[in-house]
Order: sequence, then C-alpha cells, then structure tokens
Amino acid sequence: MSVEIILLALSPIFITFIAYEFFKHRKQYDIKDSLTNTALALLHQGSDAIALVLLMPFFYWLHQFALFDISLSLTTVFIAFLLQDFLYYWFHKASHHIHWLWAAHVVHHSSTKMNFSTAFRQSLMYPVAGMWLFWLPMIIIGFDPNTVFTVVALNLAFQFFVHTQIVEKLGWFEKVFNTPSHHRVHHSVNKAYLDKNFAGVLIIWDKIFGTFVEENVEKNGACRYGIIGQIKSHNPFFISFHQWQHMFKSAVKAKGVKAKLRVLFAYPTSSVPTKSILVNKDSESAKV
Repeated sequence: MSVEIILLALSPIFITFIAYEFFKHRKQYDIKDSLTNTALALLHQGSDAIALVLLMPFFYWLHQFALFDISLSLTTVFIAFLLQDFLYYWFHKASHHIHWLWAAHVVHHSSTKMNFSTAFRQSLMYPVAGMWLFWLPMIIIGFDPNTVFTVVALNLAFQFFVHTQIVEKLGWFEKVFNTPSHHRVHHSVNKAYLDKNFAGVLIIWDKIFGTFVEENVEKNGACRYGIIGQIKSHNPFFISFHQWQHMFKSAVKAKGVKAKLRVLFAYPTSSVPTKSILVNKDSESAKV
C-alpha cells in the first residue's frame, strides 16, 4: 500500500501548489475540468489500492524466484530508482503505441488544460491495462515489492510538478531531468510534438532512444493540449471508458483473428469518427 500512502501524505503539498497556481493564473483553470480531474484521481487511487491488495501476494510469490537477494542501501535504492524510471519510459511509450494501454492512458491526455490539477487526471483502468506488468522485472531481479512500489510512488510524485505552464525552462536541469517544458511537449497535439518526451523523472531516456523534442514556440507554435478528436465531456466514467468501448466494438467488427489483435494491440485509433474530428492543420494523427 506504499503507493497510496506516499501520495496521500504528499497531497497537502499538491493541493498547495494547485491553490497557488489557481489564484495566480486563473485563466489556466476551468472549474469543471479540475473537479473532473479530482474525481478521476479518487477513482484511480481506489482501483490502485484494490489492485495492490489483490496482486501483492502474487508479487511476493514471484519474488521468491528472484535472481539476486538485494538488500536496501543507498546504492541499491539509487539503482532501483534508475531501473524503475527506465521501465517507466517504456511503459509510457507503449501506452501511446499500443491500443490496449492507450485505452487507459488516454484519460490523462483528455483535458485541454495544462495545470497542476491535470496530474490528478488518471485512469481507474491502469491495473486492467497491465501497468503493473512493467514493474515485474524489478521483482524478478531481486527488489522487494514494497521497495518497487515505493519507488513507483516517488516517481509519480515527481511528475506532479511537471504539469504546469507557469514554469519556464530550467537551464542545466533540462538536460537531465523531465521538466514542465519537456512535459508540455508531451501533452501537446502539435504535429512536431506528438508521441514525444515519455520521461518520468529523467529525460535522458528520450534523448537516448530518439523520442526527445525540445519545446520551441517560435518554430512549432504554442502548445495545444488535449487529444485529437476531443470527446468534450466532464463525466469521469465516460472519460474512463469511452476508448475501451470503441476498441472492443472495433475488435468485434474486425474480420479475422489477426485483424482483431491489431485493433487491440496495434497503434491506437480514434474513438471519434474521423470525419467529425476537427483538427488543426498541424495535426497528423487520428489517434484521440
């Protein structure tokens, strides 16, 4: 339960930052949008707590087959941080390229606002989509499951602070770490920014694997947020399930096993009919 406990303990800090940003930069907020973010956060935390209760026995069963017996120290915690952040990069990239994972992750991108409360906009379907599968290599290597999920929680806590427009570029920090500038690119639907900057804490993974793009307003224009084929709803349940509904309907209609599998596990398609999508000329994808 370390993930929920850590994030709950940090919630006063998160709320303080949201309150400051709201009162100082009111135009970047929409009350309905922020309330929706809060509702989605509560649903997400509830589903994560249930998933951990159900899955923790499996994680400890798997841990008995670990390759190494890793004890806690500053060195092993640092290694755990690096490994988890590396795995998070691949989870995040997969969530933009595999329909099954995107059906959950689309929730986080579905707001046209970019502010601290956007970090709360998470999916209750992450356990079903299989986010936890990406942490299994750490358990198999030898990290205790509680250590693994503590590092996961700290990674997610850091990411709260990159969801804002009020922080400009941060000099040398930009070269190594994920920053608000880098993450604005990630949330943008500008053509040059689609499916870029998947970093959790360290931006170095994007630079190594060729998915890094620097925010450049003069070249690419101001970031436009949301999803292509915006669903325009504040209903947390519709936001949570609309892509799943579209995906399964498309899979049923697809002819043949291969076609059905492509719907489920290939690059995502829009849940809004293409002809009804109103996109800027800079947009190049039909993905929501």
